[in-house]
Amino acid sequence: MSEAIPGVLSQVAVGDLTFDVRIGGPESGPWVLLLHGFPVDGRCYDEVVPRLHESGLRTLVIDQRGYSPGARPGDVADYHLGHLVSDVIGVLDALGVGYAILVGHDWGGILAWHLAAKYPDRFTGLVVASTGHPSAMRDALVGTDQRERSSYILDFVADGAEEKLLADDGAVLRAAGVSEDELAPLREPGALTAALNWYRANFVGDIKGTMACPPVEIPTTLLWSDADAALGREQAQGSGRYVYSDFRFCELAGVDHWIPQNAARALASEIALRSSVF
Repeated sequence: MSEAIPGVLSQVAVGDLTFDVRIGGPESGPWVLLLHGFPVDGRCYDEVVPRLHESGLRTLVIDQRGYSPGARPGDVADYHLGHLVSDVIGVLDALGVGYAILVGHDWGGILAWHLAAKYPDRFTGLVVASTGHPSAMRDALVGTDQRERSSYILDFVADGAEEKLLADDGAVLRAAGVSEDELAPLREPGALTAALNWYRANFVGDIKGTMACPPVEIPTTLLWSDADAALGREQAQGSGRYVYSDFRFCELAGVDHWIPQNAARALASEIALRSSVF
């Protein structure tokens, strides 16, 4: 790659919170906003971002609420989806970014669907890795194996989940594919609790109400990998029913859940393609 550093680390204040963000690429290039999932921060895109820069795109990667040390409130309710959505719009506003191509993986994918549906004027295109539209996920919970695949969520919202996930030097997370470099920040006091609070604030109580998402009306690409143990084909491919615009489904063979890290070239190519057709 021509650029070894994925971006310049800066801090952006949104209300009482301060977010770590990485900005890089050609100053005149179209913006690409990249949102990470659980339990990794924005560094999951380190192999994707330089490829986007080579395609002439300018990138903005946010360490989101709970992952940025300066944006780690203590109450579970502080991690409700509405706050997570507002954070992203707040960062864009603070940086004067009028619109961007939107990219999300895992939880960042869920957030990206909501952002695209609720703020279509801020995003020229959507690229989601792994995570289907929330309504497609709801559909897949009936008649497929998705409910079984998603059973890990019960462990994540349970008391004591932090201790279980970090026991034996993080054996559970490492077995799931989290690298040692990605695991290290989660050992900071309060960091893993904050990450788990994304689940606790949104997967307890009125889940249907919390996760309900309107259809998306901007051009959308969904990448799904056939070795993903957590998210099945139906919730991914079925997302096309909830996109009232161009929809592209891209299947990655032999790739696990961690698409940004393990299929960076494919993800970057799809982002660049989406940027050229909006």
